[in-house]
Amino acid sequence: MALTRGVRIPLLIVFLAIVSLWTGRSHGETSLPDYVVEQFGTPPAVPTGPLSADLQSAIQTAFVDSLRQPAWGKDQVVALETIANSKDPRLAWIISDLMRFVTSGQLNAILAEAASSLLEKDIPTENNWGVLTDHLIAWDIPAPPNYLSVKRAIFTTVVPGWEKIFVEGDIDWRHVSWGGVLIDGRPYDKTDEMCNCIPAADNPEVSTAEEATWLDDDDIVFGIEVNGEFRAYPRRIMEVREMVNDTIGGRDLGIPYCTLCGAAQAYFTDQMPVGIERPVLRTSGLLIRSNKVMYDVVTHSVFDTFLGNAVTGPLAEKGLKLKQASVVTTDWGTWKRAHPETTVLVEALALGRDFDFRNGRDANGPIFPVGDIDPRLPVQEDIIGIVAASGTPIAFQRSKAYLALKNGQEVAFENVRLLLDAGGIRAVDESGKDLGSHQAFWFAWSQFHPETELWTN
Repeated sequence: MALTRGVRIPLLIVFLAIVSLWTGRSHGETSLPDYVVEQFGTPPAVPTGPLSADLQSAIQTAFVDSLRQPAWGKDQVVALETIANSKDPRLAWIISDLMRFVTSGQLNAILAEAASSLLEKDIPTENNWGVLTDHLIAWDIPAPPNYLSVKRAIFTTVVPGWEKIFVEGDIDWRHVSWGGVLIDGRPYDKTDEMCNCIPAADNPEVSTAEEATWLDDDDIVFGIEVNGEFRAYPRRIMEVREMVNDTIGGRDLGIPYCTLCGAAQAYFTDQMPVGIERPVLRTSGLLIRSNKVMYDVVTHSVFDTFLGNAVTGPLAEKGLKLKQASVVTTDWGTWKRAHPETTVLVEALALGRDFDFRNGRDANGPIFPVGDIDPRLPVQEDIIGIVAASGTPIAFQRSKAYLALKNGQEVAFENVRLLLDAGGIRAVDESGKDLGSHQAFWFAWSQFHPETELWTN
């Protein structure tokens, strides 16, 4: 067994409460991995300190006032020229935020030209928002002073339901973008009501395995076991719902599925500390580097979907981190043979839809900006991810781990042991206790765990 350590530099978390004290950087002050420079080039110099009064006024006119009027006018043109001539790359973040909502090709081109001036690099006319944002992330360009308030004004003008979401916290707001859908703000157990959103499901109806004749044996399901009770969540349903609040084995769980990063996870949402009621997880409509952003509809606290810790709001102030149960990704035929007592979500929950995003929309890689990607594995390589007892994240390449386990080899790291389970893989400790592992695309795991170890056989 061999281990390799990440070569990319961990992204610096911007604590927005002190963003105005950002020290910035210039050429040569911060080295980037060779693969970043090879793909994206050398970043521009970044100034330090506050913005001038003229720039602050230009930002208000170009990025905030423009959303409250029917057309881009002369004042906005002049303001954008002031911004472009500032040569301050930090302002390209705000251009990126505005571009995400602009539908005019002509205006997008104007904004891209301004961003090109700020970054000293030509931004192409095709997918200019994605290319711009990829560069900003990969170069780790700092946010400008007062960034959150400007970004909040832009986003909440477009989607008013986000007012309680865009607040200071332990979250890098630079990387937050719009996923193209609206927030699911329905209260608990009201998910039978229609919404203009990705509709979560609360307390979903289930059937026995024998009754689930609509499922083919090769259909992908996400299997969960809690206290001896087994349940299958068909991918076809999860690609429509993306979030389920359920009770299995006497335990409450919130189960997000990120179609973009190929990850279904299961978080325990009961047995909360004193003073915290059960979080009810919903889809916010926002993304961080092509990963869904989930939030608690009760407190409007935002959670890091991959890590399970609250990053804003009352639950972040209380330091809440949700514990995980393992999710086994496998096919229906193998799961029901291994666990014939399993229940499964009913077909009606798919709402008549039959998506296969993995093999369709997302087949050629992430469709939203992700910036630099750890090059040790292909972008969409499946891994089994877990954090060891020492706090070290470890990723097991699923294909290699599966073959090793089939051949009777031990697949382990520190206290982590992988086991085959109904055609899938889960992690346990030396005593056989479940560790709460899940499968995901490599790009997603390595972004949220930039210091991850990589197991190789």
